[in-house]
Amino acid sequence: MKQQRQYPAVRITPKAERAIKNGHPWVYAGELKDTEGEPENGGLVDVFAGAAYMGTGFYNANSKITVRLLSRNANDRFDAAFWRRRVEYALRYRQTVMPGADFLCCRLIHGEADQMPGLTVDRYNDLLSVQVLSLGMERVKPLVLQALYEVLTEMGQTIRGIFQRDDVAIRELEGMEQGKGWYELPGLPTPDSAVTEIVENGVKYLVDVENGQKTGFFLDQKYNRLAAARIARGKRVLDCFTHTGSFGLNAALAGAEHVHSVDISKSAIEMAQANARRNGLTNIDFEVADVFALLTRLAEQKNHDYDYIILDPPAFTKSRSTVRDAFRGYKEINLKAMKLLPRGGYLATCSCSHFMSDEKFREMLRAAARDASVSLRQIEQRQQAPDHPILWNVPETDYLKFYLFQVV
Repeated sequence: MKQQRQYPAVRITPKAERAIKNGHPWVYAGELKDTEGEPENGGLVDVFAGAAYMGTGFYNANSKITVRLLSRNANDRFDAAFWRRRVEYALRYRQTVMPGADFLCCRLIHGEADQMPGLTVDRYNDLLSVQVLSLGMERVKPLVLQALYEVLTEMGQTIRGIFQRDDVAIRELEGMEQGKGWYELPGLPTPDSAVTEIVENGVKYLVDVENGQKTGFFLDQKYNRLAAARIARGKRVLDCFTHTGSFGLNAALAGAEHVHSVDISKSAIEMAQANARRNGLTNIDFEVADVFALLTRLAEQKNHDYDYIILDPPAFTKSRSTVRDAFRGYKEINLKAMKLLPRGGYLATCSCSHFMSDEKFREMLRAAARDASVSLRQIEQRQQAPDHPILWNVPETDYLKFYLFQVV
């Protein structure tokens, strides 16, 4: 096995070779045959299938994903210039697919989909929220974030601060500590507040990058919320799992007769109420309640107060082993919603779990419609916004399903 450049080398199985040739960037622990040299956790290794060079990537023996490929070009040098090119490429893409004001509030880097494995960077107006889930990216983070700040500044964008949201347990599986706090860059003073205002689809929100969900706010549904709002005018809307109110606020701003938004989290509802006040919306109210129990009660009452129901639940499954339970959960809420809606009512429904495939989700919807004795007239089928790009050869990047129906 001929070693490339200065890096240790690993040899992979035919299964891993096929995956890489098909464009997948991961090599799992069980797909390594042997090593040459002394690979260092978080360092770079060259990957070989027999004598053929397959690429170079981050190595971590602590992770089930032992190698995360960065490049298949044997001439690449992984220096500051390399990472700046990657950053420029990601930002140019966002300027194209998220033009104008949308560029002020979007995901700038989406991990493997931007060939920066394990790195998420979300932009909320003048704040960047960063999460690093791979040890290799943690080690090159100073180069990447310096390049990101410089390139955005050169684009004329104002960035007040960079906040690290590394408070997730998966970091420990990679051999990293959890934590959160401001990232210090030369020439970038530490902000006195981790809260900023964003505007999405004309709706104003306060975003707390220190304490908000994930990196501060769920950006991937941006255009799905707009699609849901387009049919909301004059409707009586039940907005389930509202979190901080985004679907409901979009519907209210679009002219819904009334929106009733529900979530089990009291703190989320308080934030949603504050967002409604911020937008001067009076055609929306909020309730702290368990959505499953609420839908059951409304169904038992044969309540037909709503002619439009929005279901945006959290991921019911985060592994293949719980997909069956998730199927039942999704079916329960969709079945009850279909029963609640009058003839000709409207349903927006989605799943944000990669493991609940689109095929499975559609199967669930068909089963729910059959049991509810209704037919579904599809208006739209959508996925995540394009700032969360889907790579067809990396199925893990395809996770969000969104459907709009008329129930007939």
